[in-house]
Amino acid sequence: MRAVLCGRVQPLGHRLSAIDKRPVDGPVAVGPLGLDGDAQADRRVHGGPDKALHVYPWAHHAHWRAELPGLALWDAPGAFGENLSVEGLDEHDCCIGDVWRIGSAVLDVRQGRQPCHTLNLRFGVPDMAVRVQDSLRAGWYLGVREPGHLAAGDAIERLARPHPGHTIAALLALIRDRCTDPAVLGPVLALPLPERWQRLFAQRMHRGQVEDWGARMAGAG
Repeated sequence: MRAVLCGRVQPLGHRLSAIDKRPVDGPVAVGPLGLDGDAQADRRVHGGPDKALHVYPWAHHAHWRAELPGLALWDAPGAFGENLSVEGLDEHDCCIGDVWRIGSAVLDVRQGRQPCHTLNLRFGVPDMAVRVQDSLRAGWYLGVREPGHLAAGDAIERLARPHPGHTIAALLALIRDRCTDPAVLGPVLALPLPERWQRLFAQRMHRGQVEDWGARMAGAG
């Protein structure tokens, strides 16, 4: 693991956000709601047991540096507000329900990140949330099964993979590609998804309609 990062709530444009995470030295306690010392500005959509830790692959920075050169944010972990910057893993390598041990904590993969308009403000790029969703380079969230301590440099040990084939990338692609096919979404709904993702895929399957992305992507009402 490359870095462990925490942030505090502070102004970002016209709103408050804790997306500006900074590396923490030494072991950090992690509990059901995340890292000791980390904050979220709006707990309606950030944080909570199903989003205790956000993970982002360090290797993605090379892609973004090429696509959007000149941003200092690419030079260090934390650009996307992640709590854990990891190496050797990405959205194609992680499946829903994977169980990890990092340090003395046991964690599990709960869902991918659905990028929102906070990223537009963070990077000063009006369509950054769309770019992240389209690229599938969004990162993912972990829940905490067993509290403990973790630190930069700790190994990530996979303890279990109960749902092989259902990668974070595959589920993010279903969202991006506006999939409403019951034959595809039926097996997805059998996964142990958080309530929000269960509701999203169920509504698509039963109504044949895709949710409105306006508020999430652009902050529209």
